[in-house]
Amino acid sequence: MAVASAAPGSISSKQLLFSLLVLVLFCDACQKISLQVPSHLKAETPVGKVNLEECLKSPSLILSSDPAFRILDDGTIYTTRDLLLPSEPKRFSIFLSDSQRLPQKEIEVVLSARETKVFRKRHTEDTVLNRSKRRWAPIPCSLMENSLGPFPLHVQQIQSDAAQNYTIFYSISGPGVDKEPFNLFYIEKDTGDIYCTRSIDREEYDQFLVYGYATTADGYAPDYPLPLLFKVEDDNDNAPYFETKLTVFSVPENCRIGTSVGQVTAIDNDEPGTLHTRLKYKILQQIPDHPRHFSIHPDTGVITTTSPLLDREKCDTYKLVMEVRDMGGQPFGLFTTGTITISLEDENDNSPYFTQTSYTTEVEENRIDVEILRMKVHDQDLPNTPHSRAVYTILQGNENGYFKITTDPNTNEGVLCVVKPLNYEANRQVILQIGVLNEGQFSKAANGQTPTMCTTTVTVKIRDSDEGPECQPPVKIIQSKDGLPAGQELLGYKAKDPETSSSEGIRYQKVGDEDNWFEINESTGDLKTLKVLDRESKFVKNNQYNISVVAMDAIGRSCTGTLVVLLEDFNDHAPQIDRDLTICQQDKDYAILEPIDLDGPDNGPPFQFLLDNSASKLWTLEPQDGKRAILRQRHNLNYNYYSVPIQIQDRHGFSSKHMLSVRVCDCTVQSECRMSSKEERDAKPNVVLGKWAILAMVLGSALLLCILFTCFCVTTTTKRTVKKCFPDDVAQQNLIVSNTEGPGEEVTEANIRLPTQASNICETSTSVGNLGGQGIKTQQSFEMVKGGYTLESNKGGGHHTLESSKGGVLGAADTGRYTYTDWQSFTQPRLGEKVYLCGQDEEHKHCEDYVRSYNYEGKGSMAGSVGCCSDRQEEEGLEFLDHLEPKFRTLAKTCVQK
Repeated sequence: MAVASAAPGSISSKQLLFSLLVLVLFCDACQKISLQVPSHLKAETPVGKVNLEECLKSPSLILSSDPAFRILDDGTIYTTRDLLLPSEPKRFSIFLSDSQRLPQKEIEVVLSARETKVFRKRHTEDTVLNRSKRRWAPIPCSLMENSLGPFPLHVQQIQSDAAQNYTIFYSISGPGVDKEPFNLFYIEKDTGDIYCTRSIDREEYDQFLVYGYATTADGYAPDYPLPLLFKVEDDNDNAPYFETKLTVFSVPENCRIGTSVGQVTAIDNDEPGTLHTRLKYKILQQIPDHPRHFSIHPDTGVITTTSPLLDREKCDTYKLVMEVRDMGGQPFGLFTTGTITISLEDENDNSPYFTQTSYTTEVEENRIDVEILRMKVHDQDLPNTPHSRAVYTILQGNENGYFKITTDPNTNEGVLCVVKPLNYEANRQVILQIGVLNEGQFSKAANGQTPTMCTTTVTVKIRDSDEGPECQPPVKIIQSKDGLPAGQELLGYKAKDPETSSSEGIRYQKVGDEDNWFEINESTGDLKTLKVLDRESKFVKNNQYNISVVAMDAIGRSCTGTLVVLLEDFNDHAPQIDRDLTICQQDKDYAILEPIDLDGPDNGPPFQFLLDNSASKLWTLEPQDGKRAILRQRHNLNYNYYSVPIQIQDRHGFSSKHMLSVRVCDCTVQSECRMSSKEERDAKPNVVLGKWAILAMVLGSALLLCILFTCFCVTTTTKRTVKKCFPDDVAQQNLIVSNTEGPGEEVTEANIRLPTQASNICETSTSVGNLGGQGIKTQQSFEMVKGGYTLESNKGGGHHTLESSKGGVLGAADTGRYTYTDWQSFTQPRLGEKVYLCGQDEEHKHCEDYVRSYNYEGKGSMAGSVGCCSDRQEEEGLEFLDHLEPKFRTLAKTCVQK
């Protein structure tokens, strides 16, 4: 298929704007451009558009060789009068030049009149069709935006080569036909003419891609579908508008000329890159309008300052009425106006100043933390900002620090206060000079002024008042020697009455004395030592010992002072050192000695280190800086403990001897030192005993032997004199011998343990084993004698003895005593049986032969121990029981045979 373009010559110039087909055939740049146009052109009709930038960038002069045509800056060619083009092509040239005077560029333009071709319909009886190729691709067609018609408006014609032999019908599809927007285009099926039915908005649809079809009567398509591109040429139908409706900028006052304030931006919905969207900005009005402070760049919209006299204190806000116009700012371009606001930021260009040049006030003496005056200032800068907040300073008259001035954050006033008590007797008035500045740093204004401090004078009058004693100075220092003995007197603290300047009638009292070193004379304030003064005491800091003293007058008014006793150091401490050292062989072969001296620096280092001759074979001492020394091995020693005697002297020769215990270990750090058990056993410190130590050991051994010999003699004598210590018990074997004079104990346990293996004399404190749930705890001393202890059992009327329990006669080797095992096996079951029966019988008829406990009856009894009752076998030995007090009668009755 082929494409032909045509447009009626009767349409207006606006209707033809960019609706013409532009064929730009670039043979060579700046040489020749061909355009097809209608044969009849009216005045001020756009003919076409030439890309001038491809020939010359930014030309400053554009000329046409034919006065019938004029060329705009964007390359659009307009007619200057009505023209009727001949059949031959019309030619003219466009000349370009710039300000740099480069060679002039020439563009040749050829205008050809458009011809309308008429195609005839053809018919054929052939049944076989051959698909043929199109001879050329379609040429884009342009449609003018907002065209006024008349409609339908002919747009283009398509034809197929097959129409020469066959009957062809044409059709189209795509956007504008059978897609949105519907029915914008249609085609005459016989001729292939395409028409537009209504005007088009380019901002809504900027182009249409429509496909053309050629078919025979029987529906066969001899050609491929033909794509047709309809471009909508822009019409300047949209005025530009500012991007934001409310624009606010800020700029510091007193700024330099050319300071950027901000940038305004506008939007134009017309086609970008055309004259319709080339915008120009302009300031129409400034409010207030005098003087002019701002300008705007016409192309970028950047607003800058034109004057350095922007003063916020005179005018803090400016308004600018802006205009933006398209078509490069030409008068016929569309435009919009808007308003922007510019606020001036405050700078600290005004100094504060007092409302008065001088002030007078008064205060009573000895008053503190009291407000005495308020001062106001004025500042033209922005309130409640660092540029206007005041900072007050006392410049003169406050050398002793009696006053303080602050700023009230709510009122910005200066508040003058007294912070130390004033003395009327010393000074009856004080004159102060006070200055004021701003919190923020002062900025140099346009007139070049420098910051100045405003000052004022304040006279403070002091009123007299009756006051108590005065402790001046608050701290008094007295010197004393270290080691001063008790009972010595020192000068104390003295207070004065400021009215009389004397110390009469003032009493003193000590309120602070950490270690109670002193007592104070109530009348004079002098001190007397109670202890020996020791500079090395923990209560002494920096050679000073503090005492707090209160001075009171007759009516109880007081003041407090501090006495500082400065102790002069005395060399009474020898250097000391840590005696346990560890040397890790894997790390280093030496140890560092760092002694300390409790005395002051004048009696301390440099130290002198001396090694005993007995240790010099294994060790060496290397002094370092007078404060330390290195103890080094002469050769690698075995892992062991070593004793190293050394002597350390201070600078005055006062020395002390030390026996160091050095552990040589296989480790890298001391915390990892773990000597094996064998090494610990084999580690024998090299201890050398003196003659006095050996003598003490000999005397101790002799004394121990004497004690052992004495004990042996006493034991032998006792064996010979005592025949038995466990006599027949006349109280039915219920009482035993007690050798203690102490009180009995309350029964608290249910366990009684029998005495251990019997010896010749059994003196022990025992408890007999578990007796049927009842316990008796007592102290016993007895001897188990063969046949001397018999238990009588009420069960079965049997009579049991130890011999019968043992079951036989003792052998020849028997010494007349039973073993503890025999005694326990005999007594344990029988005692348990007795106690159990006693607990079962309410009448306690079995209680006559079990052991009874007695409690503590108090001290101071005239009678002896009741333990004597168990030591008598005959009744004639119990006569003392007749003389006991009534409360012991019951106990005495248990000791006789019933």
